[in-house]
Amino acid sequence: MIKGIIIVNNSGKPRLVKFYQNVFGEERQQSVIRRVFQQVSQRPDSFCNYLEGSIPEWENVKLIYRHYATLYFVFAVDAQESDLGILDLIQVFVEALDKRFENVCELDLIFHSDRVHYILDEIVMGGMVLETNIHTILQAINDQERMHNESMKKAGPSDSVDLVSTKLGAGRNW
Repeated sequence: MIKGIIIVNNSGKPRLVKFYQNVFGEERQQSVIRRVFQQVSQRPDSFCNYLEGSIPEWENVKLIYRHYATLYFVFAVDAQESDLGILDLIQVFVEALDKRFENVCELDLIFHSDRVHYILDEIVMGGMVLETNIHTILQAINDQERMHNESMKKAGPSDSVDLVSTKLGAGRNW
């Protein structure tokens, strides 16, 4: 099971954080992010991309990561997960981001965090892998984008919230 997904830049600033195993409190979450970054950033690029992590909030955790340009994509998983399978999952996630944003960069993660979370939710939900086929993931993303655009056409740019909800069939009880 995946315990958490953390994307940090080379300076240790988190760009995406998703915990699937509870880490209560902002201070403890920041501590986990800091520990994960320290462990992966100190390793030379010539070392393998997985290590046994020492994070008190998670027992028996493996940190599996890839370093792309200025970003570390880190998946914290339990001992039963396949190292190579998770490396492939990271590759699928990055490819989906790359296709969606056309050469994804750190700013895409910052300014389009909602879309990044949607892409991640198409791949992983509740710590379990849902989909690894890049074509299926991209089709779901394109379908969601199409539905969003259609609903925006129905709404119109100057409509009030009440008018939009009525047009979409929600009335005043949404």
